[in-house]
Amino acid sequence: MSSSTLPSPARGLPVKDDDFQTQTRLHEKDTVSDRPRSGRPRCTTQRQDRNLVRNHMNNTLLSASASSHQTRGRNRQRINANTVRRRSSTSGLRARRPYIGPILTQRHRQQRTLFAQEHAAWDCIRWRSVAFTEESQFCIDDADRRVCVWRRSG
Repeated sequence: MSSSTLPSPARGLPVKDDDFQTQTRLHEKDTVSDRPRSGRPRCTTQRQDRNLVRNHMNNTLLSASASSHQTRGRNRQRINANTVRRRSSTSGLRARRPYIGPILTQRHRQQRTLFAQEHAAWDCIRWRSVAFTEESQFCIDDADRRVCVWRRSG
Protein backbone atom coordinates (compact mmCIF):
# COMPACT_ATOMS: atom_id res chain seq x y z
CA MET A 1 0.00 0.00 0.00
CA SER A 2 1.68 3.22 -1.09
CA SER A 3 1.07 6.59 0.50
CA SER A 4 -1.19 7.60 -2.40
CA THR A 5 -3.57 4.72 -1.67
CA LEU A 6 -3.65 5.33 2.07
CA PRO A 7 -6.85 6.82 3.48
CA SER A 8 -6.79 10.55 3.99
CA PRO A 9 -6.02 10.51 7.77
CA ALA A 10 -2.76 8.60 7.18
CA ARG A 11 -1.50 10.41 4.07
CA GLY A 12 0.32 13.25 5.73
CA LEU A 13 1.57 11.32 8.74
CA PRO A 14 4.92 9.50 8.99
CA VAL A 15 3.23 6.10 9.32
CA LYS A 16 4.70 2.97 7.78
CA ASP A 17 2.46 0.98 5.48
CA ASP A 18 2.85 -2.14 7.63
CA ASP A 19 1.85 -0.29 10.78
CA PHE A 20 -1.23 1.10 9.10
CA GLN A 21 -2.22 -2.33 7.73
CA THR A 22 -1.80 -3.88 11.17
CA GLN A 23 -3.96 -1.22 12.75
CA THR A 24 -6.70 -1.58 10.14
CA ARG A 25 -6.63 -5.39 10.56
CA LEU A 26 -7.00 -4.92 14.32
CA HIS A 27 -10.07 -2.71 13.84
CA GLU A 28 -11.65 -4.95 11.19
CA LYS A 29 -11.02 -8.40 12.69
CA ASP A 30 -10.20 -7.67 16.35
CA THR A 31 -6.94 -9.63 16.01
CA VAL A 32 -3.45 -9.15 14.61
CA SER A 33 -2.51 -12.83 14.63
CA ASP A 34 -0.78 -14.30 11.61
CA ARG A 35 -2.92 -15.65 8.85
CA PRO A 36 -2.37 -19.15 7.44
CA ARG A 37 0.54 -19.25 5.05
CA SER A 38 1.45 -21.45 2.16
CA GLY A 39 4.03 -24.18 2.60
CA ARG A 40 4.36 -27.84 3.26
CA PRO A 41 2.17 -29.01 6.15
CA ARG A 42 3.84 -30.53 9.20
CA CYS A 43 4.09 -34.31 9.16
CA THR A 44 3.40 -34.61 12.89
CA THR A 45 0.67 -33.25 15.10
CA GLN A 46 1.28 -31.22 18.25
CA ARG A 47 0.31 -34.25 20.29
CA GLN A 48 2.92 -36.38 18.53
CA ASP A 49 5.51 -33.64 19.11
CA ARG A 50 4.74 -33.69 22.84
CA ASN A 51 4.98 -37.49 22.88
CA LEU A 52 8.37 -37.36 21.14
CA VAL A 53 9.70 -34.97 23.76
CA ARG A 54 8.20 -37.03 26.58
CA ASN A 55 9.80 -40.20 25.22
CA HIS A 56 13.20 -38.52 25.05
CA MET A 57 12.86 -37.19 28.60
CA ASN A 58 11.87 -40.63 29.95
CA ASN A 59 14.46 -42.54 27.92
CA THR A 60 17.42 -40.18 27.49
CA LEU A 61 19.46 -42.79 25.60
CA LEU A 62 16.83 -43.13 22.84
CA SER A 63 18.36 -42.06 19.53
CA ALA A 64 16.57 -39.84 17.05
CA SER A 65 16.60 -42.56 14.40
CA ALA A 66 15.12 -45.13 16.80
CA SER A 67 12.46 -42.62 17.79
CA SER A 68 11.65 -41.94 14.13
CA HIS A 69 11.15 -45.67 13.52
CA GLN A 70 8.63 -45.79 16.37
CA THR A 71 6.65 -42.71 15.33
CA ARG A 72 4.24 -42.54 12.42
CA GLY A 73 3.29 -39.23 10.86
CA ARG A 74 -0.12 -37.88 9.88
CA ASN A 75 -0.36 -40.14 6.83
CA ARG A 76 0.91 -43.20 8.72
CA GLN A 77 4.35 -42.79 7.14
CA ARG A 78 7.54 -43.03 9.13
CA ILE A 79 8.99 -39.63 9.96
CA ASN A 80 12.59 -38.64 9.35
CA ALA A 81 15.19 -38.63 12.14
CA ASN A 82 15.94 -34.97 11.36
CA THR A 83 12.28 -34.19 12.06
CA VAL A 84 12.68 -35.76 15.51
CA ARG A 85 15.80 -33.65 16.12
CA ARG A 86 13.99 -30.46 15.06
CA ARG A 87 10.95 -31.18 17.23
CA SER A 88 13.21 -31.95 20.21
CA SER A 89 15.26 -28.83 19.56
CA THR A 90 12.23 -26.53 19.48
CA SER A 91 11.21 -27.84 22.90
CA GLY A 92 14.67 -27.20 24.34
CA LEU A 93 16.20 -30.69 24.15
CA ARG A 94 19.67 -31.25 22.76
CA ALA A 95 21.58 -34.47 22.14
CA ARG A 96 24.74 -34.28 24.24
CA ARG A 97 27.57 -36.62 25.06
CA PRO A 98 27.11 -38.21 28.49
CA TYR A 99 29.60 -37.42 31.21
CA ILE A 100 32.26 -40.09 31.19
CA GLY A 101 34.70 -39.81 34.00
CA PRO A 102 35.81 -41.42 37.18
CA ILE A 103 33.31 -41.47 39.99
CA LEU A 104 35.58 -40.60 42.86
CA THR A 105 34.84 -41.65 46.40
CA GLN A 106 36.45 -40.14 49.47
CA ARG A 107 38.88 -43.08 49.53
CA HIS A 108 39.95 -42.39 45.93
CA ARG A 109 40.63 -38.75 46.77
CA GLN A 110 42.73 -39.73 49.76
CA GLN A 111 44.75 -42.18 47.66
CA ARG A 112 45.34 -39.55 44.95
CA THR A 113 46.46 -37.01 47.54
CA LEU A 114 48.80 -39.57 49.12
CA PHE A 115 50.28 -40.43 45.70
CA ALA A 116 50.84 -36.75 44.90
CA GLN A 117 52.54 -36.13 48.25
CA GLU A 118 54.80 -39.18 47.85
CA HIS A 119 55.89 -38.20 44.34
CA ALA A 120 56.10 -34.42 44.81
CA ALA A 121 59.87 -34.53 45.34
CA TRP A 122 60.64 -36.62 42.24
CA ASP A 123 62.99 -35.02 39.71
CA CYS A 124 62.86 -35.30 35.91
CA ILE A 125 65.24 -38.28 35.83
CA ARG A 126 62.92 -40.41 37.95
CA TRP A 127 59.81 -39.36 35.98
CA ARG A 128 61.49 -40.43 32.69
CA SER A 129 61.27 -44.06 33.74
CA VAL A 130 57.46 -43.83 34.07
CA ALA A 131 55.39 -44.75 31.01
CA PHE A 132 52.29 -42.56 30.62
CA THR A 133 49.44 -43.95 28.55
CA GLU A 134 46.70 -41.99 26.90
CA GLU A 135 43.25 -43.43 26.36
CA SER A 136 42.26 -41.33 23.37
CA GLN A 137 40.02 -42.84 20.74
CA PHE A 138 40.55 -41.97 17.10
CA CYS A 139 37.87 -42.56 14.52
CA ILE A 140 38.63 -42.48 10.80
CA ASP A 141 35.03 -42.05 9.68
CA ASP A 142 32.13 -40.25 11.35
CA ALA A 143 30.27 -43.40 12.42
CA ASP A 144 31.91 -43.87 15.80
CA ARG A 145 28.65 -45.16 17.36
CA ARG A 146 28.99 -42.99 20.43
CA VAL A 147 25.96 -42.68 22.65
CA CYS A 148 24.20 -39.35 23.10
CA VAL A 149 21.93 -38.28 25.95
CA TRP A 150 18.96 -35.93 25.47
CA ARG A 151 19.11 -33.00 27.89
CA ARG A 152 17.53 -29.60 28.30
CA SER A 153 19.78 -26.85 27.03
CA GLY A 154 21.24 -24.45 29.53
